[in-house]
Amino acid sequence: MTSNPGPSAAPGDPVDVIVEKWAAVRPDLDTRAIEVFGRIHRLARTMDDRMQKALTRFGISRGEFDVLAALRRAGEPYTLSPRRLSATLMLTTGGMTGRLDKLERAGLLRRSPHPHDRRALQVTLTEEGLRLVEDAAGVAMAVQTAALSALTDEQAGQLSDLLRELLAEADTEGQ
Repeated sequence: MTSNPGPSAAPGDPVDVIVEKWAAVRPDLDTRAIEVFGRIHRLARTMDDRMQKALTRFGISRGEFDVLAALRRAGEPYTLSPRRLSATLMLTTGGMTGRLDKLERAGLLRRSPHPHDRRALQVTLTEEGLRLVEDAAGVAMAVQTAALSALTDEQAGQLSDLLRELLAEADTEGQ
């Protein structure tokens, strides 16, 4: 079963071109998944580029922002273990260490021994890191909100609900 873009499809959408080419050479393929996941992938890349561009004025990368934002969302005293940060951001401990090193050198966070476990560390936002993430979070949200302005509030809610369902299914199948 093939799927053709409906009348609401954006003209010149690169995913439509891919689907049309598959339909020409393999009309038996159901290309709905390409239509959905191809667009999700392209949208994620585009938004990542926009976020990166917006965050450069703060002197941080998107990945570094994610670390600072995770600490900020933790609430006062803005502290998490490196392991918890890695799990929250779906990073290896090695990937997390590099980010923490850079952010610590910049004075945006500090690592210190855990007060109740000598073997463990904790990571805490500094005052400078808190100020930076507060400002950067506003800019990051504005970039994402601007992109969503193409949808009504109802459409954005529906899209969020549908993506939640897809993600839950994908997470279940991966286990």
